[in-house]
Amino acid sequence: MTEKLSQTRTEREYIPGLGKHFLTPLYDVAHHVFGLRPIHQEMITLAELRDGHQVLDVGCGTGNLLRATGRRHRNVDLVGLDPDPKALARAGRKARRAGLTVRLDRGFAQELPYDDGSFDRVFSSLMLHHLDSTSKDALLAEVRRVLRPDGLLVLADAVLDEHGHDHRHGRGRRQTGMRGRMREQLRDNAADAVSQRIAEAGFTVEPTRTMALRIGGRVGIELAHPSGSAQK
Repeated sequence: MTEKLSQTRTEREYIPGLGKHFLTPLYDVAHHVFGLRPIHQEMITLAELRDGHQVLDVGCGTGNLLRATGRRHRNVDLVGLDPDPKALARAGRKARRAGLTVRLDRGFAQELPYDDGSFDRVFSSLMLHHLDSTSKDALLAEVRRVLRPDGLLVLADAVLDEHGHDHRHGRGRRQTGMRGRMREQLRDNAADAVSQRIAEAGFTVEPTRTMALRIGGRVGIELAHPSGSAQK
């Protein structure tokens, strides 16, 4: 494997995968316990990847989706982007053990460091709720920019009911800090808000596909083509 790791100059605050930096070593345990592997496998299937495709995973974390993609499709070019250097280091180690060639970039979803029309497929797995509303819109605009006209966005995130509840934690006391902020940002996912937001960013969105996590909650998978493009 030839791993490429680059950094952007811009530094900003971000919410790590499990809400706290010290929990990053437990991310892969949580990935297994909550049952995210079937969701990743479904995302890969829906992407309909072909040899030579350029694939970007925005918010790739410790690289589970990249590794699963590379194992099923050895002849695609894989790029992962994440602001967390510790997560990227883990992603690199796992890719090396799997014998995969992956480019790993440190950067932020709101400012993708790639040229226009660089990718055939863009993945985003359970990271949208890490962003505030303005940043979510910036991410989607950037994805629209870096996708080729016949490209595809495959985005998965938590699904909430129309009242903004995900049924995993109850009402409880109000949380503060990073985890509290992330739960507030998750409320943007109520009902069909995610698919509407994607459509408003210039995409044609297919009906949401919903899958259950092993431990509480549901995940919605969105497939979206740049509006006005030829879908293949």
